[in-house]
Amino acid sequence: MEAKAYLKYARISPRKVQIVLDLIRGKDVATAMGILNNTPRAASELLIKLLKSAIANAENNFHMDTTKLYVSECFVCAGPTLKRIMPRAKGSADRILKRTSHVTMAVKERD
Repeated sequence: MEAKAYLKYARISPRKVQIVLDLIRGKDVATAMGILNNTPRAASELLIKLLKSAIANAENNFHMDTTKLYVSECFVCAGPTLKRIMPRAKGSADRILKRTSHVTMAVKERD
């Protein structure tokens, strides 16, 4: 049994989120929370909320023991890209790609 939590359309690049997710994959929930609290990355704040949501889902929906939980699965997929224009010299324009992310996190009870 595993409890999942999703974060959709987060306004952060998937590459930036992937770096932080690699740090917590397979770790106990308490350890993962400590790593996220002490990691100075923009994605850490979003992932703390997502981890808390996954823990709450496990506790309330599946009646799991929160002391035995670990991050069993976490990954990020690219969401839709917002395309913007930035004016450049001589009347030309450059395209700015504002990327979004869909993050999935699952927690399981350790046997």
